[in-house]
Amino acid sequence: MKNLKMKKISLKNILKKTFKNKKKKSLKKKIKTKKVIKNKKLKKNNKKNIETKLNKKVTIATKEVKGDNPKIIKNVDQKPEIKKVKTQGTEKRIYKIKDYVVYPKHGVGQITEFKKISIGGIDVETYVLKFDKDRANGMVPVNKQSYLRPLATINQINKCVSILKSKPKIKRSMWSRRAQEYEAKISSGKIYELTEVVRDLNKGDDLMIDQSYSERQLFEKAYERLLAEFQIVLGTNFEDTQKKLDKALKRNLEAQTPKIATQPKENIEESPEITE
Repeated sequence: MKNLKMKKISLKNILKKTFKNKKKKSLKKKIKTKKVIKNKKLKKNNKKNIETKLNKKVTIATKEVKGDNPKIIKNVDQKPEIKKVKTQGTEKRIYKIKDYVVYPKHGVGQITEFKKISIGGIDVETYVLKFDKDRANGMVPVNKQSYLRPLATINQINKCVSILKSKPKIKRSMWSRRAQEYEAKISSGKIYELTEVVRDLNKGDDLMIDQSYSERQLFEKAYERLLAEFQIVLGTNFEDTQKKLDKALKRNLEAQTPKIATQPKENIEESPEITE
């Protein structure tokens, strides 16, 4: 009987031990699986973080190339670019120093010197113009010398005189529209269009009658520009060129023609001799 009891006890103990071992093993397996899952998740997260960082770098680089966000350039490691000083395209100078040219916006000017200046990091060669009337200087790049015009020839001056002698062509449109057309002709730089403006706005001796302030301003502007070009081309002084222009426009003719003073004959009555 004792032996049977011992056997029973031993079987129970053995079974308990086996179950305990199985439970421990299952727990260990569960812990291991959990650890493995955690490690896998961590690896995935790390991969995702690395990919997102790489994507961010790529987008930053593309933005820098496109020029969308210039502030991010500092964050990305790039080699410093060596910027070379760009120069203006080579073009022959048409005009020389001391030449007179016509700049449409300001009129007749004289080239005083050639000067190199930097505009936006580009070396540009320019003409320096002096305008005596405005007492101002201006610069015109050599690559834009097509805006300048040489002075008119004597044949062109003679044609201008014939235009001034012809009848004015005045449109019946609104003055605002006509004023714009006159202004465009003055700033065009074409001498024939300039003479047409002088002819059409000329009022002869009655300059102050039926003429607004804006009309007088436009006339004086065109007249002075034409006078300056006439003076340089003809090589005459200011008074003589003004007389030539006024004669063609039939202005101030009374002041130009010298008056011949004629004294009227006086009827003197002879007094009778007094005899004592």
